[in-house]
Amino acid sequence: MKYQTTAIHGGRQDDSGKGAVNYPLYLSSTFVQDDVEHFKEFVYSRGANPTRASVEKLAADLEGAKYGLAYATGMAATANVFDLLDKGDKVLLNNNVYGGTWRFVSNLFEKRGIQYEVVDSLNDYDFDRIGEDVKLIFVETPSNPLLEITDIRKIAEEAKKHGILVAVDNTFMTSYFQRPLELGADLVVYSATKYYAGHSDLLAGLVVLNDDALYAKLKFFQNTTGGVLSPFDSFLLARGIKTLGVRLDRHQYNARRIAEYLENHDAAERVFYPGLKSNPGYELHKKQASGDGGVLSFLFREEGYDLQAFVNSLKLFGFTVSLGGVESLICKPATMTHESYERELQEKIGIRQNLLRLAIGIEDAGDLLEDLEQALRKAKR
Repeated sequence: MKYQTTAIHGGRQDDSGKGAVNYPLYLSSTFVQDDVEHFKEFVYSRGANPTRASVEKLAADLEGAKYGLAYATGMAATANVFDLLDKGDKVLLNNNVYGGTWRFVSNLFEKRGIQYEVVDSLNDYDFDRIGEDVKLIFVETPSNPLLEITDIRKIAEEAKKHGILVAVDNTFMTSYFQRPLELGADLVVYSATKYYAGHSDLLAGLVVLNDDALYAKLKFFQNTTGGVLSPFDSFLLARGIKTLGVRLDRHQYNARRIAEYLENHDAAERVFYPGLKSNPGYELHKKQASGDGGVLSFLFREEGYDLQAFVNSLKLFGFTVSLGGVESLICKPATMTHESYERELQEKIGIRQNLLRLAIGIEDAGDLLEDLEQALRKAKR
């Protein structure tokens, strides 16, 4: 089946005999067993719940994968991937990742006896000098918030030579635009709060993979740490996924128009978007992804324009964190999504105080462009 058909018809099917077109919502914490020796698939909802199992299968189906795991948040999903590490292990990660991921790495790894190295460009990393203690490479591509592109296939090939796992945070692209497992990655992580859910009304995380042994470990971690997705949110997540492809087409169409508009506007010093030929990773991104997504960032030109006046004048863009919902949002990464980065590291990476990130919704593109135009007029000094 094609992607959008799988989004609607994938996952578990109603086996109750009632023929529901939506998989039922099982609001039960526990399930009655037949006898003292034999236990069914579902015993207690922390370990497994039918509704959660359905959306987990749906996520796997969309990726063409064997396994999916659903969590209460994207960070719960990322945390369980990091639970695969042992004391003395080391992680490589690209230099601008989601702020929550960086908060976890920079604050909790030391307590666990885990080392990490922030790599400016994994594409140029010399794997011949990699240490035996490196057990995981964590990649976010396109990266957040500078939309830098990492060569997933190259990193995966090099990692496999050294027995290193590769995890890819694919939140910006989703499996609709990019398939990291097919490019050689071992694990794919999502903040399903974003595009998969798509309506800014729930928190969720996903991990998708093919390896049996890794799945067994992650399933144990999921049950043990308990950060599972609730049945109701599992139901809502499955509902959101049904329109994922349709929404992403519109997100992307709008984002491309706005990126092109800003690139030709005096108020933007530089625009970061994978779909622009000016993006250094443009050609590489085209090789490993089928689309460019709905997120872009730009450096606001403060010589001649007032940033605060611009933000205050916007009518359709909500000034807040997050992305992937039907509505358009704008934020300042340095103080909002990536505030956990030390100021010195922000400046080194390029997360400047005048960097703005736009999460483009599915409104009418003309209306969004008009809103930006009127706000920029009011912001002009």
